[in-house]
Formats: sequence, structure tokens, C-alpha cells
Amino acid sequence: MSDFKFDKEAFKKEVKNNVKTLYRRTIDEATPQQTFQAVSYAVKEYIIDNWLATQEVYEKESPKTVYYLSMEFLMGRALGNNLINLTAYQDVKEALEEMGIDLNAVEDQEPDAALGNGGLGRLAACFLDSLTSLGYPAYGCGIRYHYGMFKQKIKNGYQVETPDNWLQNGNPFEIRRDEYAKEVRFGGTIRMQHNYETGRDEFIQENFESVLAIPYDMPIVGYGNNVVNTLRIWDAKAITSFRLDSFDRGEYHKAVEQENLAKTIVEVLYPNDNHYAGKELRLKQQYFFISASLQEAIDKYKRSNDDIRRLHEKVIFQMNDTHPTVAVAELMRLLMDEEGLSWDDAWNVTTKCCAYTNHTIMSEALEKWPIDLFSRLLPRVYQIVEEINRRFVEKVRQMYPGNEEKVRKMAILYDGQVKMAHLAIVAGFSVNGVAKLHTEILKHEELKDFYEMMPEKFNNKTNGITQRRFLLHGNPLLADWVTEHIGDKWITDLSEMAKLKPLADDPKARKEFMEIKYQNKIRLAKYIKEHNEIEVDPESIFDVQVKRLHEYKRQLLNILHVMYLYNQMKEHPEITFYPRTFIFGAKAAAGYKRAKQTIKLINSVADVINNDRSINGKIKVVFIEDYRVSNAELIFAAADVSEQISTASKEASGTGNMKFMLNGAPTLGTMDGANVEIVDEVGMENAFIFGLSSDEVINYENNGGYQPMDIYNSDWELKRVVDQLVDGTYANGDHELYRDLYNSLLNTKSSDRADTYFILKDFRSYAEAQKRVEAAYRDQDRWAKMALLNTASCGKFTSDRTIEEYVADIWKLKKVTVKPDPRL
Repeated sequence: MSDFKFDKEAFKKEVKNNVKTLYRRTIDEATPQQTFQAVSYAVKEYIIDNWLATQEVYEKESPKTVYYLSMEFLMGRALGNNLINLTAYQDVKEALEEMGIDLNAVEDQEPDAALGNGGLGRLAACFLDSLTSLGYPAYGCGIRYHYGMFKQKIKNGYQVETPDNWLQNGNPFEIRRDEYAKEVRFGGTIRMQHNYETGRDEFIQENFESVLAIPYDMPIVGYGNNVVNTLRIWDAKAITSFRLDSFDRGEYHKAVEQENLAKTIVEVLYPNDNHYAGKELRLKQQYFFISASLQEAIDKYKRSNDDIRRLHEKVIFQMNDTHPTVAVAELMRLLMDEEGLSWDDAWNVTTKCCAYTNHTIMSEALEKWPIDLFSRLLPRVYQIVEEINRRFVEKVRQMYPGNEEKVRKMAILYDGQVKMAHLAIVAGFSVNGVAKLHTEILKHEELKDFYEMMPEKFNNKTNGITQRRFLLHGNPLLADWVTEHIGDKWITDLSEMAKLKPLADDPKARKEFMEIKYQNKIRLAKYIKEHNEIEVDPESIFDVQVKRLHEYKRQLLNILHVMYLYNQMKEHPEITFYPRTFIFGAKAAAGYKRAKQTIKLINSVADVINNDRSINGKIKVVFIEDYRVSNAELIFAAADVSEQISTASKEASGTGNMKFMLNGAPTLGTMDGANVEIVDEVGMENAFIFGLSSDEVINYENNGGYQPMDIYNSDWELKRVVDQLVDGTYANGDHELYRDLYNSLLNTKSSDRADTYFILKDFRSYAEAQKRVEAAYRDQDRWAKMALLNTASCGKFTSDRTIEEYVADIWKLKKVTVKPDPRL
């Protein structure tokens, strides 16, 4: 465990000195933001010692290292997490209290690092936490977005995207590393020349534009083990900053263009790509951080190793989804063009270094690039992709003679497109899904042809979450209660939670557990009052759905059911309804019209219901603005019901479901993604499962036979709810505002298939499951037992377990031991 020694007086002095040197102020004059900066720099002093000690071990031992390549790292706030993992949270809290400073208020000054969007980026963050806490050598590699996704504001019920300037006050934990800057080139032409000395053809890129990639390192602190790994995020800088004399030479425009190229590459996460310029920018972003990361990984390897042909013995590149898969061709380029390897030698190294994680079943989300764009932007990389494709197609034709259908389905280049998932599968030595069901669907549906041809590559790694952020930091009341009952080993070994199971039969323990939940509901109710100006009752059922807004996640099903309940309540005032608070949180992609319409609908329904005094507050609907990691911690801790209602077969895994479970909220969901495994662990009797199975959904999709109009015409209560989308009930008399949502459920005017995600088909099953939720909640003893058993059964869903599986099956890393340098 940690050798961390905290000197309270020295820490207090450091904070005061930081305020003085950074801002020329005394601690009493410091603004809250200045206090946050000063405290963070003081904490960073402790981290740096361990960071240096870790790097020294890596230099000495030269261990095999995983480079986790991801477009997103949804880190959340760093200060609290760093203190937790340094095992110094309590010490620092007390030191600050003695100075009259509240640590919670200091933490609230930190913006969430805007480096991610949803589950993919949060998973990457959990993985870095687990890798480091387990003592494995790792780098996270991504982009230092200046504005990230966006800050979500809700105005008149609509989502409005505003810039998320998270770097406005600087990031106290990052370190700029100019010495590792790399040039990244785009466009131009490729000239081939023969080198008579080496006897090799050489490929020279000319007339290109280029930017300088500047790395910023952020520390990833391991829990109590002195290990500090690095998240390296790349910023872009123009190689030629414009000079005054460029006016005279007429080069001003060119210089400004270079400045702008650098600026746009790192400006924002996922620019809207429903137009050509947006697509081009996304591809530039991907290549930019991949090229820089690979160049530095090779340079680092060469600093302590001679033979580049043995790179795979020390380096693994894990490609987190299709966004980083250009790494395959870029690694080939670097090995051949820069390091002088033959094609066969380079391919041998590449296919042992690269591994691919697939995060989606939905084929439209598997990235594809127009060949004209790809070849123009990355001309040499495209040549290499062409050759990889040529050789692979030859292999397919050898294995399946005369079967051109196989070629059509499996080629990397086909129909004017570069298929990035295919590139990753062909070159990667491992292809993993992220939940058992997801991996089975990949093997037998989505990637069936690849699985038949190369089954040895496919494996499953069910996702996980870090209990250190989502319980120890996010829910201190429950964390303390757990430690009181079973000790603190759960912090690094979540399987320990099973020791709580006998307490589910202890009335006193159940009462304590529910009291903690109640206190967390009061905390969230206060947040809602402050941010939404809505009073919610902590005694009501907190029914929560927080996640990205996407049609397959079916926030629409949830709000249609709320409309249905409201109708029932108005029509049958004599029926006793248990009070419910329906809580939503979600960002919709800026260009995703229907998702944004759904947000407007949720807020319109909230306006009507929350202001109807006749129902005595029995239903409240709340849309939490700007859902992010920091408010998620409050939400998970307070939730009674975890809404995981995606169309079966569509959600790869989900990790929100695990965070709710950890915090004692039973799942209301379909048998989709990791829900299947959650039910395996906790038992069907401690969850509320509904809806079509994945097999039934896939059968309807492949063979037809589903007519939503039949349901609409035969279920008048549901018909009324659907009609309320276009009768003005929730739109101040406007009949057209939600016409697109109405059409999406009933016809093909705005979609390829009516009710693509089977919302009407699953509606009655969902409504019935909601009745079961209410009946269970009325029996407080039964509910307490269910909730406690969810927490007690969550052991499997730690990212520590996931990482150990990656290490054993894919990465083959060895743990390091770091002792703090006695000189520091």
C-alpha cells in the first residue's frame, strides 16, 4: 500500500505560498477559483514525486507498455480523484478546514475535463485508473480539445450548445512537454524514388501541409501504490507562426492558414460530420493524434532498445473503437518509410502490436471514409491501405474461391469507401467485444464473415467501472458504511462486496442502507432545486435515465410512458399512485435532429406535468442540464431505479448500468448489453426485465413481420399517447412540433423503417414492468433487500477485473513496484 506521508503544516504553507506566487494575494483575498488552483498545485507536488519515481522504474526495467489510443477520455474532475488515490482525501480535507476552506467547494471550482462525450470516453478513463491502480505500465493517448464536446444549456426546452472552455483558467495538473513535439503531415503528393545504396524504393511526401503536435501530460494516480501513469493529450501548433515580413512576401495568407489548421484540429471533439468539411476535420483529428502518439512510442522504444523488429515485445497499441484504427497503416508507414523495414517485417510487427476493441453493433457507427477524401488527405497512408486490402482480398479469394459476395462484405476498400473496422480486424491480433451478448452478436451477426475466417482473434472483455470514483468519491456515506461492515479491501478488490450479502436479511442493515439512500436523495434534490428550480420529494421514487441521447437508448419510450401515467392519473384520480420523480440527463449530438427533438419533448412534458396542481406533485419530471461526470456522481448515489431500456441487441455494454448497481439501484431494463450479466449476478428477482429479446429483435429486422400500426390501432391508451405528440397537448397547440417523432413511430416518412427501435412493441411490457417497480417499492423491506443485494453483487463489474482480463489474454504486461525516491 501507499508510503504516502502527509505533512499538514507544510501543505497549508504550500497552499498559501501558491496563492501568493500565482496571484500576488493572501489566502484570505483569494477567489474560489484561485484557491482551487493553489490547492491543486500543492497536491501536484506530492504527485510529481511519485510520477518521477514511476518513470525511473520504467526507464530502468523497460517493461512492456500498453498505449491506449482513444479519441475520448472523459476524465471528470481531477482534484478529488487524485486525493482519493493518494489516500490523502481526509488529511487534505482537515488541513483545509483548519484554514477555513471547504474541500467540496474547492472541488466545485474545477471544470470537468472536456475530453469526451459518453460511455466510450468514460470507459477509457476508468481503464487508466485501473491500469495504474493495478501497477501496469500504460499511456493514454488522445487530443487536448480546447472546447471538448459542448456545454449544454436548456433554453425554452431546447438544447443549446455553448462552448465548454474548460481550459479558461488553465489546467493545474498538466505539464507541457515541448521536447517531445512531433510533426504531422497532411495532403500533398507522393514521389517514389529508388535508393541504389539500399536497393529499396523510397516514398517521399511533397507539397504537404503540416502541424506540430505538442504533448501535454496529465498524471493518472494509482490507488495507494505510488504508481503514476500518464495521459498524453496532443495539442497542435502551426510549424511556421506568421511573421511581420510575411506581409511583404505575400505569404500572410499561407501563414494564417497554417495557424488555422492547427487551431481547428484541436478545437472541438467530434465536429458535426454531416457535411464534407466536418468529415475532413474528423479524419485530420484522428490521424493527428495517432501519428504523433506512434512516432513518440517508437522514439521511446528506441531510447532503450536497438531492434525495431522486436517492437511488439515492448509495445501494444489498443485501439478504442474505430476512431484510432488508422494506427494500423500509420505504423506500417513509420516502420517502412522511417525505420527502413520491408513490407513483411513491418507487417509482422504491426500485426503483433495492434489490438482492436469494437464498441458498437450498429453498422452505421462503424467508421467509413470516402476514398477520395482519405487518399487526398493521407496519400501515403492510403497507398498502404490499398496494399493491405489487395493482399487480404487475395487471401479471401484463396479461402473462398468464386465467392465474390465474401469479398464485397469483407474488403477494406469497397464501394468508394475505406472501412476502418475491417482494417482493424485484418491487422489486429485481437478483436474484442465489451459484453458477452455483444461479442456473440459480433461473432454471429455483424462480423460473422471475419469470425468464420479468423475465430482465434475474437474474445470478450465485459466492461467495468472504477469503484474508487463512483463509490469511494461519489458516495462517501455508502462507502463508509461498506468499510464499517466488511473493511476497506473492496477499494482495490470489488469481489469483497459479496460479503455484504448476509446483511440483506438484517433489518438494521437494511434500514441503514435506505437511510443513506435517502440522504443522497436529499443531496440531489438540493442540486435540482438549485439548478432547475423544481422541488422534488426525496420520499418519491427517483427513476433515473442518464446517458447520451440516442434513439436506440429509447429516452422516447420513457417519456411516452410518463405521458401515459399522467393520462391515467388524470382519468382515475381514485387510484393511488406512488409518487415518482422521473430524472433525465442527456446530451444530443449537435446535428442529431430527432435526439434534440426528444429533449424538447421531455422538457415540454415536464412543463405541463410539473405545473398541474391537480395531481398533487405525484409525478415530477426533471431534465438535468449538462450531464457530466461530476453531477453523475450525485445522480448515481441518489437513484432508486436504473433505466437501461435500449432496444435489445443495440447497446454494446453500457457502464451506467454498473454505476447504478454499485450504488444500490435495481435495473429496469431489457436483456441487452451488460444488463444480461448484471441479472446473472444479482438474480432475475432483483431486477425488472421487460421487452423483446435480442433474438426476437434481430429476427424482425432480418425477416420483417412487425407492423407498429397494428399496435397503434388496437391499443387505444397507447394510441392516445402517440396522438398527443401531434394534437398540441405538449406543444401549446402546435400540431407539427413533434410530427417527426410521431412519424418515426408509425411510418417511413422520416426513417427507413417504422418504429425502428420497437418502442410501441415494447411499450406494454415496459408499462407492466413499471407497475412491478411500484409494487416492489411499496414494500420497503423487500425494496431495501433488492437494493442492498445489487450493491453486494456488483463485484464482477469493476474495471480492475476487465483490465486483468486484457492483461492476461491480450497485452501480457507485468506489474511494476514503485517506491518513492528517498531523496524526494
